[in-house]
Amino acid sequence: MNTQIYYEPDAELSWLENRVIAIIGYGAQGAAHAQNARDSGCQVLVGQRPDGPGYQAAVADGFEPLAIAEAAARADLINILLPDEVHAEVFEQEICPHLVPGNIVMTCHGFSFHYDLVRPPDGVDRLLVAPKGQGHMVRGEFLRGGGVPCLIAVDEESRAETLQLGLAYAKALGGTRAGVIRTTIAAETETDLFGEQAVLCGGVSSLVQAGFETLVDAGYQAELAYFECVHEMKIIVDLLYSRGLSAMREAISNTAEYGDYVSGPRVIDDQVRQNMKEVLADIQSGDFARRFMEQHRAGGHELTAFRREQAETELNRVGQRLRAMMPWLEADDS
Repeated sequence: MNTQIYYEPDAELSWLENRVIAIIGYGAQGAAHAQNARDSGCQVLVGQRPDGPGYQAAVADGFEPLAIAEAAARADLINILLPDEVHAEVFEQEICPHLVPGNIVMTCHGFSFHYDLVRPPDGVDRLLVAPKGQGHMVRGEFLRGGGVPCLIAVDEESRAETLQLGLAYAKALGGTRAGVIRTTIAAETETDLFGEQAVLCGGVSSLVQAGFETLVDAGYQAELAYFECVHEMKIIVDLLYSRGLSAMREAISNTAEYGDYVSGPRVIDDQVRQNMKEVLADIQSGDFARRFMEQHRAGGHELTAFRREQAETELNRVGQRLRAMMPWLEADDS
């Protein structure tokens, strides 16, 4: 399948003239979207509850935050940039009652669209514009004259202008300077969740935990196990991020590269690949989304228990002690 990528000549900011954008939530992404769009000449409102952590940040950045319902009522494009688990409640109570035909409801991750947690009424299209970077990066690259690549998706039955408005919005963020990739809401959601669970978060977390425990159980010092299985992860990840897999292997020692080839497939074997397929199947079927939302509606006790359990591991305790020996790490958090 050929991938369609849009750049600066493919998008016109004029599509957003005389249209008002409401940014719902002023966290890292919300702040970046609101400031970039404003700097691009768009009319931007911020919807933020007064007791929310982003309220004072929005004021400090020169916005006059409104109640979410008021911002939604005054806007043409409403972008919900809140945690996935609260989209449905906020949408039903504070956004949906104010929608009129021609409005567009947006997100930067398709979770609530794909699993029907946010269902706009007839005449209101859904639009996904997803920068592939954290909020500070979306803002920082924009200020440097660049941009972060974005994904864009609309429903097949959407009005033709919805895609054009989405491209204009991506351009306002700086995304068309880097490239905006056309996809579907389902593909963005499922690949994003899979990447998080099987590789980036779940996979890496479980891998480093298992490696640490293997060395400690074999009688090695916990401090050495932490350095080798956790601390040095950043070196490899930075090389992967900036150069790719092949160039990362060129940068490491021959010993490390050879061990990569002969031992990596022993760790990530056919059984692990089968487990990954099962994780993907749970995402595709909606089983993961149902479990996540059920535990949220029940008070989030399962997530809280997971956090408490991980905080009490030896890996966490050793890591805290070793990181205290390296004060430069705190300065490198950005």
